[in-house]
Amino acid sequence: MATRARAVQAPADERAWLGRAVTVLWRPREVLAGLRDDSEAAAQARSEAVLALVLLAGIASVLWTPIAGQILDDVTLDWIDVAVWAFFGGGIYAIALYFLGGLVLQWLARAVGWISYRQARHVLAFASAPVALSLFVVMPVRLAVYGEDVFRSGGSDRGAGAWAFAAVELVFVAWSLALLLLGLRMLLSKASSSSAGIS
Repeated sequence: MATRARAVQAPADERAWLGRAVTVLWRPREVLAGLRDDSEAAAQARSEAVLALVLLAGIASVLWTPIAGQILDDVTLDWIDVAVWAFFGGGIYAIALYFLGGLVLQWLARAVGWISYRQARHVLAFASAPVALSLFVVMPVRLAVYGEDVFRSGGSDRGAGAWAFAAVELVFVAWSLALLLLGLRMLLSKASSSSAGIS
């Protein structure tokens, strides 16, 4: 009976965390506080949300690289090739940043407290929500304004307009950094209060 209850609860928890992947944008404290639970069950419930956030943020990030601005220079390539490149390139970039970034965060956190490697990776994933959001907010507008020139060198997407879009994207990056700092602070304050209670 208990096994069946856990089986019913697990999908509900996963759906809740998928919702929190979005609500972290306007209720970050509530969502990031949930990362304090580092149990296997909690981590499993967060896994789909973490995967979605990391992948979307990776795709958004690679679409701003200089390589993206030259893909359609090769006349044999088209929009399908851009989409495939963004998905796989973004995935590779996301995986590297997720695991290496998590390692760096955990190492840096040792200076003031302690968090697990999994918590470091998960806070990094949820902090990337604004960058993931930019894929749906900034990129469509950029494509509507410049079209294929976004993926061609020397196109109309140069000059003041390009700088304006880059500035907007940097706002999303700064938002992500603010969420990352907030999440680390919340995790580290919990860790330090736990260790103070033990001693």
